[in-house]
Amino acid sequence: MRISEIKIGGFGGQGVILTGMIIGKAAAIYDNKYSTMTQAFGPEARGSSCSAQVLISDEKILYPYVTKPDVLVVMSQDAASRFIPDMKQDAKAVLLYEKDLVNLEGIPYKATGYGIQATRFAEELGRTMVLNIVMVGFFTALAKLLSADAARAAVKDSVPRGTESLNLSAFDKGYEYGLSLLKA
Repeated sequence: MRISEIKIGGFGGQGVILTGMIIGKAAAIYDNKYSTMTQAFGPEARGSSCSAQVLISDEKILYPYVTKPDVLVVMSQDAASRFIPDMKQDAKAVLLYEKDLVNLEGIPYKATGYGIQATRFAEELGRTMVLNIVMVGFFTALAKLLSADAARAAVKDSVPRGTESLNLSAFDKGYEYGLSLLKA
């Protein structure tokens, strides 16, 4: 049985928990896999550290907690500093990070790393708050754990009514950028 362990980290207000929920929903509901999610956040609603942990498997999951992430998504410097040392340290592991908010200098890791200017892409779409959906698209392209159709369906099903088009554009922006990095 192969279980993929995913950890998403950032600060409150970046949509970290929603990112985890969308990834889990895409796997469990739209890709016919098993998935669990746990979350952790500081006592403050915005600005404090927060994380979501998601497991995806083709078989039932017996232990719902991430021990050593195969895929780490970090959207803040604090998350990078705290969580990179805990991830699997091999070339098969994938580190995805928000390029404008995370400086990896001085943080040792052995994973394959990909950066994206998710906040800038979200700003170009007119709403900074969709940076997490840009990251979901980026994750989908590079982690290769979900089909793009499943992830799009989960995004559409998870965002507030009336924002589906904006959020799907954000997803596509991240997804296309991720695919362009794979081709390079």
